[in-house]
Amino acid sequence: MNLFEENDFDQASQTLQQLINSSSRIVFLGGAGVSTESGIPDFRSVDGLYNQKWAFPPEEILSATFFHLHTNEFYRFYRAKLICHGIQPNAGHKKLAELENAGKLTACITTNIDGLHQLAGSKNVLELHGTVLKNHCTKCNKFFDLNYVEEHQDKEFIPLCDECGGIIKPDVVLYEEGLDNSTLNQSIKSISEADLLIVAGTSLTVYPAAGLIQYASKNCKRVLINRDATQADNFFEYVMHTSIGKLLDSIKL
Repeated sequence: MNLFEENDFDQASQTLQQLINSSSRIVFLGGAGVSTESGIPDFRSVDGLYNQKWAFPPEEILSATFFHLHTNEFYRFYRAKLICHGIQPNAGHKKLAELENAGKLTACITTNIDGLHQLAGSKNVLELHGTVLKNHCTKCNKFFDLNYVEEHQDKEFIPLCDECGGIIKPDVVLYEEGLDNSTLNQSIKSISEADLLIVAGTSLTVYPAAGLIQYASKNCKRVLINRDATQADNFFEYVMHTSIGKLLDSIKL
């Protein structure tokens, strides 16, 4: 394993540039750390959502059971913490879109639900945990965008369908729910065909997303960009402890 700390930034940048230059089927797998540089808090850091005080633990609030039993409390948390206004893609998001446009990046796989990759211009985005931008009625399955969810709510803060009056649920994968099989299978296929896998901004502790790295072929070069060490560091040939946005922004196409 080749380890690059923050003070090795120039070396890390040169190494990543060489890897990208020599690759044609790059796959990016990103977590919450990709969006923190846009101002969206992650979940597990010291100041993340899981360490903030609520009447219920965030892990419980973000479960399917809690959504159905305490829908109003779910939406109070959801509106306050998971819908982020005025947030823009950072340099990392933009560089990934450039890499895709240049024909280098074949897939951008993310556990984030913020839609920033698409806003930056990425097209082949595989959202493992869904998105806040899409919502459906739990009774008639009618689609609603985020604006409707924000602007229409009853006295209990719950958005209701304008067709049947059913409760609207965000297309976000909650605890106790399985990932979309199509998205998961596309992610596995993309990683298995990659010649360079770049993983960034994730603790690699949440499955099944964390297990996707195991589908990289033996010929696939593997890079991890993350602020902190992870339990899977030894899986990667190159580990870079530095800013994701700054490092990706340094890449020339």
